[in-house]
Formats: sequence, C-alpha cells, structure tokens
Amino acid sequence: MPYKNMITLLAAIGKNNELGKNNDLVWKLPADQKHFRERTTGHTIIMGRKTFESLGRILPNRRHIVITRDKKYKKEGVEITHSLKEALTLAKDGNKSEIFIIGGAEIFNQAMNLADRLDITHIEAEDKKADTFFPEIIPIVWNEIKHEEHKKDKENPLNYIFSIYERI
Repeated sequence: MPYKNMITLLAAIGKNNELGKNNDLVWKLPADQKHFRERTTGHTIIMGRKTFESLGRILPNRRHIVITRDKKYKKEGVEITHSLKEALTLAKDGNKSEIFIIGGAEIFNQAMNLADRLDITHIEAEDKKADTFFPEIIPIVWNEIKHEEHKKDKENPLNYIFSIYERI
C-alpha cells in the first residue's frame, strides 16, 4: 500500500469560528504561535496568496506552496499553484511528511472534505468584527482525539485549548 500523506488543517479560531479580519489574524497568542512553529517546521505548508502575503516573509525550515489565481504571480522561495488540487499534488510528490493547510478561509473551505486531521487552537473569546471564518467542525465527521486546556497568563491574555480532530 503506498504511503498516504496526512493532510492537516491548522488554525486558531474563536468561539464563533472567527479566523481573521482585514487580512490578518484575529488572535495572536505567543503559545499558539509556538504551537504553529513546532507543528509546521520541517513540513510543507499550503496557503492562499493573501495568507502568504500576510506572513510578511518566508517561514524558515518549511516548504511553501501558495495558491493564487494570478498566473503571473511569482515569489522567490515559494512554489506557486493555481488550485488546491494542484497544490496537493505538488506537495505529495516525493514527500512523505504531513502537509499543513494554513489558510485562508476559502482554502480551508475547499480543503475541509479532503483533510485527514484538524489541528485547532480554540480561543475562548469572540470577535464581532471578524470577517473571515473557519468552516464548521461537525461532530459526526470529526472526532476530537486530543484536548489540552490552557488558562490565560502574563503572555497569553485569553484561555485557549489545543485540539486535534481526526476524520471519523
């Protein structure tokens, strides 16, 4: 049986699945940023162009695949594709490690039915001004296999939970 790459959607979301506003993250907790770094380092990350541009730089020790409709878009150190299918095909080519899809909302919506796992930081807060949302996590489709609660502290001003879900 050939090796199957694990496809994981990774996001930090609020109580109402809020992801971002004005092309930036709603939530920026140092603990979540550390979690993101630890989970994605050494792996392929797939994202939309706006998400890539919001990062502001190439993240070290990761393979970057960016999805854009712009056929002329180029960026050094980044592999450019024009569909999620094309990005996943490229990511799987010769690669046996986990593939992380890191946004934005449109890419998450397209990838939700293809993902094997969700790696979600649930932020115990709401943001009424959010304009970007993560798809609904439906319990009959996703089983939470890890649940790690954290209380707010000096560095992280909100309570949060690291959860991992696997497709049922």
